[in-house]
This record gives sequence, C-alpha cells and structure tokens, in this order.
Amino acid sequence: MAPNTFADLGVLKNLVSELSRQGIETPFPIQVDTLPDTLAGKDVLGRGKTGSGKTLAFSIPMVSRLSAGNPNGRRGAMPVGLVLAPTRELATQIAGTMQPLAEVMGLRVTTIFGGVPQARQVKAIREGVEIIVATPGRLEDLMQQGILKLNTIQITVIDEADHMADLGFLPGVTRILTATPKTGQRMMFSATLDNGVNKLVDRFLSNQVMHSVDEANSPVTQMTHHVFEAASPEAKNELIKALASGTGRRILFMRTKHHAKKLAKTLTNAGIPAVDLHGALSQNARDRNLAAFSAGSVSVLVATDVAARGVHVDDVSLVIHVDPPAEHKAYLHRSGRTARAGASGDVITLCLPTQRKDLADLLRKAKISVTPKKVTAASPEVVALIGEVAAYVKPVPVVKQQQGGGKSNGRNAQRKRTQREQGSTSNSSSRNSNSRPSGKTGSATGERTARPVGAGQRSRQRSR
Repeated sequence: MAPNTFADLGVLKNLVSELSRQGIETPFPIQVDTLPDTLAGKDVLGRGKTGSGKTLAFSIPMVSRLSAGNPNGRRGAMPVGLVLAPTRELATQIAGTMQPLAEVMGLRVTTIFGGVPQARQVKAIREGVEIIVATPGRLEDLMQQGILKLNTIQITVIDEADHMADLGFLPGVTRILTATPKTGQRMMFSATLDNGVNKLVDRFLSNQVMHSVDEANSPVTQMTHHVFEAASPEAKNELIKALASGTGRRILFMRTKHHAKKLAKTLTNAGIPAVDLHGALSQNARDRNLAAFSAGSVSVLVATDVAARGVHVDDVSLVIHVDPPAEHKAYLHRSGRTARAGASGDVITLCLPTQRKDLADLLRKAKISVTPKKVTAASPEVVALIGEVAAYVKPVPVVKQQQGGGKSNGRNAQRKRTQREQGSTSNSSSRNSNSRPSGKTGSATGERTARPVGAGQRSRQRSR
C-alpha cells in the first residue's frame, strides 16, 4: 500500500503536527517520491514542474536530519545546513516555509542575499545559526571577507538549479559547493538539466537517486490557457484595465521595469490598487509590495520576470501576460504563479495582430494548445474571467515636498554651507581691514558675497 501521509513516509511527529497546523495533511507526489531517500541521507536529484511542492520536499529532510544530529537541542556556532537559491525573493520564500519547521525542532534559520546591508546577516552568523538560505553572490562575498566558513555544512540543497544556470551563477555555485565537505548530503532540484546543470550533478552528487514528477517544463493540467488578441494598442489598454478590475488576486507580467512601474501607477490612478515588483526596487520596497499583495490589501501585482520564480502567494486566480515573454520556459514559470498546490487557475496572454506568429511559436514550444480569440473589454469571454468587479478605490494624492525653505543636513550640503560661510567671513574681514568706503563697487562686492542662496539654487545643489 502506497504511503498517503507524512507519518507514513517517516516524517518526525513534531514536524507532522506542525504541517497539520498549517493545513498540510497530504504529501504531493514529489514529496512522496523523494522523502524516503532524503530522510535516509541519500543524495537526490528532484525534477518537478513549478508549484509541485519542491520546497517542502527538501525542507522536511533537512530539518529532520539536522535535528536528529542534535538531540539535546544544543545550538552550535557554525551553520550545518545550506540552501542556495537564485533570487532573494525565492530565498525569502524558502526561509518562510522552513522557519516554522525549524523552530519546533530547535533550529535557527537566516537568509543571506544582496541588495541590503550585510550587518544583520553578519550578526546572525556570529550569534550562531544552523540553517542558511542564501543567494550565491552575497554568500561568496561573506566567505571572502572571512565572516563565514562552510566546512561544517552537513546538508546542502541547490534549488532552481536551471535558473541558476540561466543567470550565470553556476561558477559561483561550483566554488561554494567545493567549500562544503564532500561527505555531506546534497540535494538538487531543477526543472531541467541543461545549460551545465548536468555537469554540476556529475561533479557534486554521489550515487544520487533521481526522481521526476511530470515532464520537465510541462504545463500544469489545472491551468486554463487563453490568448486574447486586441485590435490596437488602445484596445489592449482597455482590456488590461478590465481584466485587472476583478476582486480576485491577479498578477500582470511585463517585459521591463519601467513598464511595470508605469502600469501599476496607471491602474492605481484608475481606482484599481496595484503594486509593482521588479529589480529596480529596494529590498524593503519589494517586501512591502509583496506583503500588501499577500495580505490582500491590493489585488493586483504588476511584475517583471523577477516574480516568475519563487513568489508563492496563495489563491492567485489569474496570471496575465501583458507582454508575452521572450521564451517558452519563462512563459511556464510565469504561468506557474497560479494553479499551485493542486488548485486551478487561468492564464491569459494578450497580443496584437503583429505578435500573432511569434506567440504561436512560443506556445508550440511550451506545448500549449489554445486558439487565439479576437476580443474587446466587453467580450463575454473577458467578462467571465474578470468575475466580480472590485469597488472603485479613490487614489491617495501624492504629496510633493515643497521646494526650498528647507535645510539639508547631507554631507555635501554641509560642505557647501561651510564654504559659503568661510567665504563670507573672509570677504567681510578683507573689507574691514582695507576700510574701503561704501560705494558702488564695495556694495556690489558685498551683495555677491552675502546674497543668500535661493530655493532654485538649493534644489539644483541637492540634485547633483
């Protein structure tokens, strides 16, 4: 009889209870396949499509085996578990999934990635942490600074290895894996084995067991795909606004950061609250926008491909490719933000007549069979996917800072103020020592020296 619960698969009782508390009762196929081997300490190569449950498939055995090696709950100074992820969004998502499991077993988890100051990360390392979830760049940086060593790592996971390859991270991943003990357990999860991923497997995995759930890069069966063709750019804009106006969560994908930011602003001004997510945002802004979308305070997320991997928000009912992606793998990963964890969802691709041929080629490579339809914002097919229309939300006016009248305390502003004051004092002393009579020349000189800096000039100085 095939195992149908986590307990049947040998997962520790405390972890089963925590999973149950989260409403996770039944393991997914990739978890059923991999857990017996990963819990036994074997190297594993897992291949599964997006949304297949890979994060829990490696989080459970990592926490379970590391806690078993520390039965008295003694906290060590050096990390013993390492997860590598290609993006900070994915690293944050993995840590969020792993943290509750680790806590019930007395283990600590921290994230390490770029785009933020390293002080908090360094503090966590020095205070002691058992599991690190990291992106390769910042991790290598801390290693080179002598802040972190990986010679105590017992279990290493490489997640989304194919995306690591796409981003050019494999040389860094190779150096990091070389710094970990050869005797440690290694798990790798990847949708495909191209672009050098197979070489990583051959070099660092020993007698690995391979588990594959569904064909690599295959579409999710619970997704319904639609292609809507608009007659003109203006008609497409109306279509975008209509599709974004529903009450359910929806993600709109754009090609560029500029267009993502612009569309989010346009929708918000039209009474449809939206946030953007792209590489030009600071980490705090990314976290804030994603939290607003996750919490439901806004229902529309406008994103570039930075969100196509690792961003897992429950109940995304609609994914809209406003700009069709450049290649078929990106299409599948974008689309995978809906129909996750066995749920269903709809995926819409918008196009203009001039994009028809390129889009057909992309969908053929993605193995998506769908008939394009010429529609408007009022077409029955569109109205059905919009669902219940959300109430209009009046945009909050942006308060512009008043120019001038303020005093900047920045280093550059302070330096310029000091120079002006010194120049004024020097000229005043010069005039007194020469006892020059007040006349047209002296007056003009005094005016040039003592004239206050106007608001416009202060504004120009601040902008430099």
